[in-house]
Amino acid sequence: MPSSRSADAVKRLSDSAAVVERVRRMGVREAGRRVVRRISGTLDARFFTADLDFPLLPDDIADSGRLDLRPPLASSNGRKLKLAWLCTPPGPGSGGHTTLFRMVRGMEDRGHQCTILLYDRHGGDLKRHRTVIRSSWPELRADIAAVPVSLGGFDACVASSWATAHVLATRAVNGTCLGAYYFVQDYEPYFYPRGSLYALAEDTYRFGFTHLALGPMVAGTLRREAGVGARTIPFGSDVSGYHRMNSGERSGVVFFARPGADRRGYELGRMTLQEFHRRHPEQEIHIYGSRARGWGIPLTQHGTLSCAELNDLYNRTAAGLALSFTNITLVAAELLAAGNIAVLNDHEFSRQVLRNPEAVWAAPTPSSLAAALGEVVTDAARDVRSARAAAHTGPSWADSQAEVARIITGGVG
Repeated sequence: MPSSRSADAVKRLSDSAAVVERVRRMGVREAGRRVVRRISGTLDARFFTADLDFPLLPDDIADSGRLDLRPPLASSNGRKLKLAWLCTPPGPGSGGHTTLFRMVRGMEDRGHQCTILLYDRHGGDLKRHRTVIRSSWPELRADIAAVPVSLGGFDACVASSWATAHVLATRAVNGTCLGAYYFVQDYEPYFYPRGSLYALAEDTYRFGFTHLALGPMVAGTLRREAGVGARTIPFGSDVSGYHRMNSGERSGVVFFARPGADRRGYELGRMTLQEFHRRHPEQEIHIYGSRARGWGIPLTQHGTLSCAELNDLYNRTAAGLALSFTNITLVAAELLAAGNIAVLNDHEFSRQVLRNPEAVWAAPTPSSLAAALGEVVTDAARDVRSARAAAHTGPSWADSQAEVARIITGGVG
């Protein structure tokens, strides 16, 4: 009978042979990636590193069955309010934070005192977070602080995500925050498979907050899925930052790469653009946002771009791929305002919001989306379509700001 040392030696030889064979079949890069993934899984199992991905500290998890929060009072009676806006620390260019901060700015412009309260489950550097906000959203005048242990001293608090809704519920001790609002930009349970995170996100809609639902898709989904009502906030578009400058020749397509959020269709975008390149190799493909790797086709990668740089890129290109499977991406309206024809995955959620008649809808398959992009870049009348797309106007963010202000000032005493 072989010794345990001999058996270990045989196993090591077998593992080595397996690695060599994997390298031969897949190449060094792919085999290396698989080894790293296996090591990562081993470390996760040993050190419970997956727990660090959970977005809340244990004491910040609320339970709708045990809450007793005070509802907003009748009216602000015209006085200026002290408002707290709860959010997680943003990265530069974050679309969700951009929309939230537009609402903050709307209240600031009306004379209300605003404070942005950051919830960082990992206790990150507040100074660094402040620097990101001040540099990326310089128009904000709000104070920036960490979420305190107790949310006293504010006339109203606004949660901006399911995680911060839990924080608002647990830290508004004994109803010390007179008005509790929840700015809902998406139906966030859809971000997860059915399970614990789905349930915790869904429970936030039962906390008793006043829901400020961004667009009809969110309001309707809250009614259908969670059985709760909401005040609908118009889904605006940024008509000031994006405009048509190029009435001449355009070519190529553009795609916002966001691999960490499956609802934004990164993998579908990759397959679509690979198919599009096969059909139209003469068309340049521009990628911005995250860096795309391993696509196997020529890409022009831009990284993170400012609003002005994006407007220039949208004006140079003929079409843009704008994918989303929950609430619509802001990219679609930006593209169209710049005269770039947006191609979107056909989905009832997006159709409820985007009314521009020049938007192109296609089935969410690589071949259908690639064909739609191809139809745009080869259309002899695309200049006319470009002008019509840019001329179409929808609700502005000023409408959204006005409605948020009307609800909050009418609901807080």
